[in-house]
Amino acid sequence: MTDNKHCPKCHSKNFVKSGIIKERQRFKCKSCNYYFTVQKLGKRIEGEYVIKALQLYLEGISFREIERILNVSHVSVMNWVKTYNIKRPKTTANVHPEVQILKHGEVLALLGDESNIDDGGLLVTPMDSKYLVLTWKKRYGKKNTKL
Repeated sequence: MTDNKHCPKCHSKNFVKSGIIKERQRFKCKSCNYYFTVQKLGKRIEGEYVIKALQLYLEGISFREIERILNVSHVSVMNWVKTYNIKRPKTTANVHPEVQILKHGEVLALLGDESNIDDGGLLVTPMDSKYLVLTWKKRYGKKNTKL
């Protein structure tokens, strides 16, 4: 038997094959007589995408927007937030981030224009062969117009 399999009840590696159910191999533990099948491994997502998704979440991007940007399920993002116990900071600033995926030349052009970082911020992070650019600016209401 392979080393990664074990009885889920008693963790013994002393088991034998015991038929096939729903096209999956069934096993019987010789130690506790428990029948089990091998756990199916789901799709694994690289840690880099998990970190980027959590960064975007902390910056105020919605789950669905993160799904569209990184091409990962919004449910996965919600599960990561819950798993790592991530809490968004409470902010009173009137800001909303905008996300862009740009090529190297486009990032340089964006950084060359100082108006892109006035009254706001800019975060650039590599993503595959392109760059994820997160920008945010303060939004002024009718009462608080900038002079």
